[in-house]
Amino acid sequence: MYYYLDERGATTQVGSLLILERRPGGLDYPKLLSTVESRLQLVPRYRQKIREVTLGLARPVWVDDREFDITYHVRRSALPSPGADDQLHDLVARLMSRPLERTRPLWEMYLVEGLADDRMAILTKTHRALVDGHEALEINQIIVDDTRDPPAMPEDLWLPDREPGNGELVVDAITDVLTRPWEMVDQVRAATNQVTSVGAAFLGAARRVETVMKIATSSAPPSPLNGGTAPARRFTVASVSADDCVDIAERHGCAPNDVILAAIAGSLRRWLLSRERAVDQVETVRAMVPLSAYPTGGGADEFDGGVSGGPAEWMAGGLRGFVTDLPVGEPNPAVRLSQVAQLADRHSQSNRRSSMGVEPWIPEIGPATFHAMSARAAASLSRRAFNLPITIARGPRTAQYLAGNEVLAIYPVPVMVRNRALAVGLTSYNGRIYFAFNADRTVMWDLGAMTEYLNDSFEELLPRTR
Repeated sequence: MYYYLDERGATTQVGSLLILERRPGGLDYPKLLSTVESRLQLVPRYRQKIREVTLGLARPVWVDDREFDITYHVRRSALPSPGADDQLHDLVARLMSRPLERTRPLWEMYLVEGLADDRMAILTKTHRALVDGHEALEINQIIVDDTRDPPAMPEDLWLPDREPGNGELVVDAITDVLTRPWEMVDQVRAATNQVTSVGAAFLGAARRVETVMKIATSSAPPSPLNGGTAPARRFTVASVSADDCVDIAERHGCAPNDVILAAIAGSLRRWLLSRERAVDQVETVRAMVPLSAYPTGGGADEFDGGVSGGPAEWMAGGLRGFVTDLPVGEPNPAVRLSQVAQLADRHSQSNRRSSMGVEPWIPEIGPATFHAMSARAAASLSRRAFNLPITIARGPRTAQYLAGNEVLAIYPVPVMVRNRALAVGLTSYNGRIYFAFNADRTVMWDLGAMTEYLNDSFEELLPRTR
């Protein structure tokens, strides 16, 4: 359980940022409260808190919060004039840097008003323990609709169950120890937060749903991205046309994912050069890229103990993907794209080449859940194996609505991995691809420029006649 895996320099909450239109008679704070409250029946764990067992004798248990207060979790904020995007990003960085209150259900939601151009924003912040698994839903996935008119929800007459006492939990724990003594080792390890970082296995219940493996490849190259332990963050975003991404891929005979990775490589090259750093033409940044989930009902045992077809492929935390080198030293954008495609060809058995226009990348998992599972996989792998975690998830193909207000954009807030200064997340939605960059505030004090760098790197791949 991620409850015990909070580390300095890493984050244990996954976030989503929705940008919405602001319209007369549309969404306001009371409507958001009623919408969320009526749909909590779809995610009952969001009204539960974690109760620890005395002396760590057993895994923590979920119990209903008898003092659940929706107004504590759904909050209201406002940006000062002029309500620029940079101000919103600063607010997101501050809010996501703060730990969640462990005596309450582990989530928060913020209605952010005052955004320029008749817009508002919804930020959700959820502990990864709440979205731990293929079937788990992050709360922003259940408050949006396919149509402007929200469907009627059945009446929710929620009554909290009785919370077990300390004595009951201890007796249950002793019974578990007597019947499954090997799990005692797991609980002691969790209680003391001694989780090994290389080739470790999350034992106990997690043993049934994940395989944690060490990648049998050379260590990642030295990089300014290898660092960062401060809790303070910076956050920024960018977006590109999905149709343009597909057009570039078809013109160059590669996959849309290759175009995305090449654009990220180009933006990192620009960032390195902006710091007056010498960039050798063969310099690379090694990226960890989760791409798909285990098949339904599958697990590590179906994949030869978690080892996939190539030495740089991996399976962990219920996901599979690959590690690849981004050629940040290559100055020519077309050559850079070709190199990305050639390197990724080693992983032909992955879902890398799925088309954004035909089948979903991640058909069985919502985007927020997939980003959370990707962070879980990244935390499981050897920290020497990669410089940069990148997650690519697919969101809805058509416009979504929240209480009648159209959702204009969906950005993930990627989870930070310990000793990595940057995390990148992407979600496709309604014809565009939305990039989000979450970074250590001290190491990447200039993160705001990444928006321009990403857009420039993408545009240089477009035909010059456009």
